[in-house]
Amino acid sequence: MAKSSTIQIKLLSTAGTGFFYVAKKNPKNSTEKLQMRKYDPVLRKHVLFKESKIK
Repeated sequence: MAKSSTIQIKLLSTAGTGFFYVAKKNPKNSTEKLQMRKYDPVLRKHVLFKESKIK
């Protein structure tokens, strides 16, 4: 069976709270880093989340 081409990434809050979401991404289709505005429950606001690697 073939390996899956999707990888898991961490969407880290740019507000500096340390909160993150885990998402899946296909690096063959989307080569640039992912950015999304999502809810940060620590701040209780929507902020920008940027992609970083899962360690």
